[in-house]
Amino acid sequence: MFLGLDISTSIVGVSVVDKSGAILLCDHIDLRKTKSFFEKAKIVKQYFEDHRYLQTVIREVWVEQSLQAFRSGFSSAHTLSTLSRFNGVVSWLLYGAFCVEPNYIAASSARKLSGVTIKRGENAKKKVFQFLLDTEDTFAVEYTRHGNPKPGYYDRADSLVVAKAALALWKKENLKY
Repeated sequence: MFLGLDISTSIVGVSVVDKSGAILLCDHIDLRKTKSFFEKAKIVKQYFEDHRYLQTVIREVWVEQSLQAFRSGFSSAHTLSTLSRFNGVVSWLLYGAFCVEPNYIAASSARKLSGVTIKRGENAKKKVFQFLLDTEDTFAVEYTRHGNPKPGYYDRADSLVVAKAALALWKKENLKY
């Protein structure tokens, strides 16, 4: 089984797929109402303690890499630093929970391995979300009364793409002819 995560300080996407690509878990951890960095980490830790059964089935843990460079109009140095620190803390919690060192993958690489193509200028989150709606029968979504996905569902989609990319890499390595 492959655990994929999309980590941020507001919502953490969590997905598990098996060797056939079936979705076993597609969830998110909502941290938006928690202000303290350490309380957020505590909530993530509790989530994995509550899902302790995953310890027996997880083969690999994969995390979407945090941004490594500035992009004009996107993230400040403070935001990048905070995200990177939180990514490290959650990675440590994952190691403690599963006794497996997390692997890291860039979002663009995960999308490519999962079969999602993003053209320059397209909204990657929306494109990934629509791709999963079109290709995954079991990818369930809740919508607001205005017809938008509820908070956390884009994060679920991103974590699912990371888990599917992990599966694709595993297949490349282990199913050589």
